Amino acid sequence: MSISRIRYEDLPLAVRCAVEEATGAYEVAKPVADGLNSAVAVKLVCPKGTFFIKALPSDHRWAWTQAREAEVAPYVGEVAPALHARIVEEGWDVLVFEGLKGHQANYAPGSPDLPLVADLLTLIGQIECPGIPLRRAEQRLGSYVDAKDLKFFEGDALLHTDLNNANVLVSDDGARIVDWGWATRGAPWLDAGYWVLWLIAAGHAPRSAEQWAAHVPSWRTAESEGITAFAEATELIWREIGGSNPDGWTRRLMEASKTWREFRSAAKGNGRL
Repeated sequence: MSISRIRYEDLPLAVRCAVEEATGAYEVAKPVADGLNSAVAVKLVCPKGTFFIKALPSDHRWAWTQAREAEVAPYVGEVAPALHARIVEEGWDVLVFEGLKGHQANYAPGSPDLPLVADLLTLIGQIECPGIPLRRAEQRLGSYVDAKDLKFFEGDALLHTDLNNANVLVSDDGARIVDWGWATRGAPWLDAGYWVLWLIAAGHAPRSAEQWAAHVPSWRTAESEGITAFAEATELIWREIGGSNPDGWTRRLMEASKTWREFRSAAKGNGRL
């Protein structure tokens, strides 16, 4: 469920003053339409640069994602925007990030962005998972698979887990990824697995999507049985998210996850996995 958005100007004065201590006075506040997990999402254009501001009420049930992003930020500077400040004041939790340049990644077949995203996932896989509290992948997926399959998701890699193309920004310098609120510790191939789902939703056949995932070294180490278990779990997760009356965006992910699970099941039944 999305969160109702408010304007940056509607934040309490004390909060805005704290933000502008970090950014300097701003010239323009540009609302950002994408993203469903913030009450405020805005780019502040300032004389000393552009900053991205995201905020949630401190008592919101997802406020923990703000803390998670702030904890992860020092470790992901090579692949993510710099965090300039976290402000918790007047009932609000606010993150002030570097404003990235670039366009949202295009995941469609034939897109020139695809190799850059594969390179990005490869870089993420090279980051040592920090010693901070992170939920484990087998915990997140445990309700959707047989207990015997949980071993496939175990590991000590740092995972982003939300490969929505809106989270990946592409510029002349390559691709970078935002929104680390769902960072997880687990098997290193899982981020490539999350990417497969979004590639199918963007129009790839499952085999093509998996071929792109294979550009990420960790994917090539994954056991076929584990990938199949992940595809099955992914369908159950999106079926749960969508419920009986999903919106168009969610329905697209539901259909993509079903397509992937059916492909894995058919290939397994024909002995092609």
